[in-house]
Amino acid sequence: MEKQNVPELFGSLVFDDKVMRARLSDDVYSSLRKTIDENVKLDETIADAIAKEMKDWAIENGATHFTHWFQPLTGVTAEKHDSFITPSPDGGVLMEFSGKELIKGEPDASSFPSGGLRATFEARGYTAWDPTSYAFIKDHTLCIPTAFCSYSGEALDKKTPLLRSMQAINREAKRILKLFGNDDVKYVRTSVGPEQEYFLVDKDVFNKRPDLVYTGRTLFGAMPPKGQELDDHYFGVIKPRVSDFMEDLNDELWKLGILAKTEHNEVAPAQHELAPIYSTTNIATDANQLTMEIMKKVASRHDMVCLLHEKPFAGVNGSGKHNNWSIATDTGINLLSPGKTPYENAQFLLFLCAVIQAVDDYQDLLRLSVATAGNDHRLGANEAPPAIISIFLGDELSAILDAIKNDTVYEGMEDTKIKLGVHSLPRFSRDTTDRNRTSPFAFTGNKFEFRSLGSANSIACCNIMLNAAVAESLNQYANELEKADNFEDALHELIKRVITEHQRILFDGNGYSDEWVKEATEVRGLSNLKTTADAMPKLLDKKNVEMLIKHKVFNEAEIQSRCEIMLENYVKTINIEGLTMVDMVRKNYLPAIERYLYRLAQTTSLMKSVSSNVKCNYEVSTMERLSELTDHILESVTELEESLAKFKELEDVFKSSAFVRDDMLPKMETLRTYVDEAEMLTSERDWPFPSYGELLFSVK
Repeated sequence: MEKQNVPELFGSLVFDDKVMRARLSDDVYSSLRKTIDENVKLDETIADAIAKEMKDWAIENGATHFTHWFQPLTGVTAEKHDSFITPSPDGGVLMEFSGKELIKGEPDASSFPSGGLRATFEARGYTAWDPTSYAFIKDHTLCIPTAFCSYSGEALDKKTPLLRSMQAINREAKRILKLFGNDDVKYVRTSVGPEQEYFLVDKDVFNKRPDLVYTGRTLFGAMPPKGQELDDHYFGVIKPRVSDFMEDLNDELWKLGILAKTEHNEVAPAQHELAPIYSTTNIATDANQLTMEIMKKVASRHDMVCLLHEKPFAGVNGSGKHNNWSIATDTGINLLSPGKTPYENAQFLLFLCAVIQAVDDYQDLLRLSVATAGNDHRLGANEAPPAIISIFLGDELSAILDAIKNDTVYEGMEDTKIKLGVHSLPRFSRDTTDRNRTSPFAFTGNKFEFRSLGSANSIACCNIMLNAAVAESLNQYANELEKADNFEDALHELIKRVITEHQRILFDGNGYSDEWVKEATEVRGLSNLKTTADAMPKLLDKKNVEMLIKHKVFNEAEIQSRCEIMLENYVKTINIEGLTMVDMVRKNYLPAIERYLYRLAQTTSLMKSVSSNVKCNYEVSTMERLSELTDHILESVTELEESLAKFKELEDVFKSSAFVRDDMLPKMETLRTYVDEAEMLTSERDWPFPSYGELLFSVK
């Protein structure tokens, strides 16, 4: 079938601005546009007109059902499908969809995580249409992006607090812009471009690994002779099966208006990356959730499995999701763009200071926003940023801030040309700053790249915290500057003070080094929250609760519930991994080693019966070590079983998370060490599961 060209394909399954402008009356369109652009309350009298056109458009494009598409605290999306059909008097059916059905839905909320916000028997929940995120068609269903709340109004999703945080930063940023004379700004929005890393493995090989099936990562596995040492996979030629997958994936994403832009091989074998173009944060969040879902579906069509776990394979790089965050006005001003003379750009410097202060004051919130059981394996593993949050600014901005702090003149940086020594190659200017891939929070020209997210994370969580924290900085600045007698003098003193007080969060060196960990924690006093169990309780710290409530991002009950939900997810994930390890060891690994030992013993006995001079050094030494390892494996799996039994008795989620961190995880790691060594000594024929080599190099 002939392929559509990209402009025709792009957004063809989205009820976007172009479709709305063509189908809605001028009055209805203008009213809805005002809600989308200026965040004013939706005029509910226009809902029926919108619903009718949305339904007609969806049916014309093959839809038979509609759903309120929402993002509960499970980390994935949820949907309940209803058909458009309604009975007609003549015994047939009509295709109907009302404004009431568009605006509000009532999914059963009893089985979604609530963190104690309601009793189990209180099942009713509501979904509310988010008109700022376009509806789309997926699998013959009209999907309407919505918020999700409880019967009593508490947010049970990730979208609601994200929209609240965007509202907070919009409010405070406009106060600052007004002081600089920008009275014409209607709204300020943050935008995000999340780079998505992932692994692709052959479906048949995947299905033979219970650990991958149950947990999304390999709980056992010895390294193959070749991993990522040669750096030959990174940006290498894309394999045909992967290329076909990427082409198919792009088509599916483009139909949904998702701005998939860049694709390439990543560092580890079988690892790849997709990067989109920036979009408004709540829309980017919706798009990333869709992207992860569609990646899995498309991979399955190509007889592959897409792994989004942060660390599916020990010994090679894990997968992250780089959150490129910026802030801009409706008038087109990027508030994090330094311009050609950043030293003279006071507005930029003030917004830069707001981010610096926010990251320093609320480093714990940023850290816990990316904390999961999976991401704990990745952060600080010399492949990803450390668990310590710091900011990289680069040479020019660092020099500018030093000059302001010290009241010295900034001399500027020369425009340096790159010369490659070949006449036919062009010369080009060098950027004023290099990139620091070891920094968790790096300035990259006109945005900040928050690199600590795990590949399976929703980007909503970190952007909620980042938006709220920056809103708090801006609130403090506006309160101070609005009272100032001399704005320029007060502004200079404010910028100087912020730079001085928050210098500790700025670090341009190697974030992987042991020296940095020591300096950060012992000299600078930065937090080093290594695990989810360490990080998540910080959400309940007084300063964090007060700030999030102040800006109406959460109420106190919502904060408490989210802390408990995230810790519960952490302990349940590791409990499943522990149970899977026990299952694989008891049913597969120990019997497999025993079979191989039996064959070795038979071979040794037979060889010695032929000649007493036969030494059988290989057979004997292998049997001796494998016999030792089986004893260690048995002891370790028994200890893990005992820990799993103790875990079941713990009811307090804070105690159980500490128990998981301090007791279960070390025992799981010890068990894995022994099994992985046994794999290297056991014949491939007797080993029960595909090896790392088969998994990592399964896609040709």
